[in-house]
Amino acid sequence: MNIKKHIPNTITCGNLLCGCLAIVQAFEGNLIWASYLIGIAAVLDFFDGFAARLLKVSSPIGKDLDSLADMVTFGVVPGITVFILLRMSIEKYYELDLNQNVAFVAFLIPIFSAVRLAKFNNDTRQSDSFIGLPTPANAILIGSVPIISVYDDFNYVYHPYLLIAVTCVLSFLLVAELPLFALKFKHFKWKDNEIRFVFLALSLGLLVIFQFVGIPLVIILYILMSLINNLFFKKKAV
Repeated sequence: MNIKKHIPNTITCGNLLCGCLAIVQAFEGNLIWASYLIGIAAVLDFFDGFAARLLKVSSPIGKDLDSLADMVTFGVVPGITVFILLRMSIEKYYELDLNQNVAFVAFLIPIFSAVRLAKFNNDTRQSDSFIGLPTPANAILIGSVPIISVYDDFNYVYHPYLLIAVTCVLSFLLVAELPLFALKFKHFKWKDNEIRFVFLALSLGLLVIFQFVGIPLVIILYILMSLINNLFFKKKAV
């Protein structure tokens, strides 16, 4: 039996396991641990594709398994996270007199994540780049909210109107016709990887300076650098 062909799928299953554990943690009220598990799953999601390319063992089954795992970890988990956060924020800001059912708007996230993943699997334009915000990036941003809220100065992130607005904006970005570069390294030379190396360096700087607060800033940086790359550098290459 060729063991190496099963390595990427095993890593993908680790991603799925993290998603299942994150759901349990979220419903038990441990949103911080749910967020950590999203982060671990994102690392595994990067390395399953990296391992498949390195070992040259990619397959249609691996691609489908990856999407199914991503749907759980980066679609369902962030939806549940926002649902719980909205329920908590509606209780906290009781003077707004919002109905608790408003929290169900959070499930726009798994719905649009499913659409985004289905489009990715059938869109030939997304072999070396992305069209729309990748589900791992979206989940990492949402997962950073419970961690950031630990800081007293950032309690405003729990405001229901802000959470609803973020939910709607992120749901739109998931399926928007927005070209974004992918962190897929075919080699580690500077040429053809300039934007990736610059992004990683700036992201590391943001995380060192702002710590957990830097996580959403990294996602915003990712979108802005993609826009700049599309507007200027790709035009020059044409």
